[in-house]
Amino acid sequence: MMLKNPPLGWNSWDCYGAAVDEATVRRNADYMAKYLKPYGWKYVVVDIQWSEPTAASHDYHDFAELCMDEYSRLIPAENRFPSSKGGKGFAPLADYVHSLGLKFGIHIMRGIPRQAAARNTKILGSEHTAREIARANSVCFWNSDMYGVNTDRPGAREYYESLLALYKSWGVDYIKCDDICTELPRAEKELQLLSECVQNCGREIVLSLSPGPAFIDRAEFYKEVAQLWRITGDFWDNWEQLYKMFERCSIWSPHVGYGHFPDADMLPIGAIRQIDDPDYRSKFTKDELETMMALWCIFRSPLMIGAEMTKLTPWELSLLQNEDLLEMNRLSRHPHPVFRRAINGVETVLWIAAREGGGSYLAVFNLGDEENEITLSPEALDLPADAAWKDLFGKETFTAENGLKLTLPSHGTKAFCVR
Repeated sequence: MMLKNPPLGWNSWDCYGAAVDEATVRRNADYMAKYLKPYGWKYVVVDIQWSEPTAASHDYHDFAELCMDEYSRLIPAENRFPSSKGGKGFAPLADYVHSLGLKFGIHIMRGIPRQAAARNTKILGSEHTAREIARANSVCFWNSDMYGVNTDRPGAREYYESLLALYKSWGVDYIKCDDICTELPRAEKELQLLSECVQNCGREIVLSLSPGPAFIDRAEFYKEVAQLWRITGDFWDNWEQLYKMFERCSIWSPHVGYGHFPDADMLPIGAIRQIDDPDYRSKFTKDELETMMALWCIFRSPLMIGAEMTKLTPWELSLLQNEDLLEMNRLSRHPHPVFRRAINGVETVLWIAAREGGGSYLAVFNLGDEENEITLSPEALDLPADAAWKDLFGKETFTAENGLKLTLPSHGTKAFCVR
């Protein structure tokens, strides 16, 4: 599947961790359909541990009993996803999401369940069994659910084909595969097999790789096997991580292009960590949230909302509905940093990108801890003197024949479309 634009959606991890349930998914899908679908948001993704009946927080239960069918494939826990009863799996929930004009996604871990290997359960379409294809020495260090799959063993391809046949029958549009992006070269063959099965399953499915940070020297391989791959570990609501993202995006900017999008991870905006504290809200300031959105959008990162969306404030919702920012996410081409240097003693970054259809995008960031006034000369901007500048946050349009004078708040940004 070729993606022209980065996907926009919602993922349950930031707000509900391993404990997301069907009511939560439906509630947030309803909200997206009503308030965000008109702006291009469409993916609703159920994150990790949906097969575990006892999941209750962001933490994992080691060696928990998982719900699994007779062919070694994990299925939704019925107590958390009641519409899955009777062997229906995620099909009823996916049908509901589709009925809203949205797309449905799930998180998976690479490999085969350890309990399948322990019980030596069957593999659909093969005479071989789970134990025969499991690699007991290939395990995730932070989650105990799975063994890796030995792709050289008979039955391995049939296992992955059966997974994709199941996901196709459910109506899955997006797969976030975990414990695979950073496992190269150990899991390269397994990722290659998964990718082939996704491509050949008869349904268009986006493949997203986690966790990060991905390896820059394997960029071309990621492009071959997936549409998205994480360039960072889990991204949370603190300035240190956002500050570091500028370097990550700079390194990966040459690899942003049609069909493949390095992923700066989810947007920790609004009410997150809800399963731990229903009153918790993102610690990012408004200026930092604007900086995050401007960087993600000019860089063309996928945008995945981490919030309990029904608790978004009017201002937070307006940021996610900012049509000019979202257009930049769709139409920016060849994004890259122009400079990162001290101006008036304050660390300042300028990014620029071509605009599909004509024009350019610029984003100026203040990475310092104090407000700063800067002037960018016409020579530094290298743009037509008579061009019209549109402020993507303030919405006003102006010209900048004599350069651009800006006041940037601490950790803040100004972003423009120039045509």
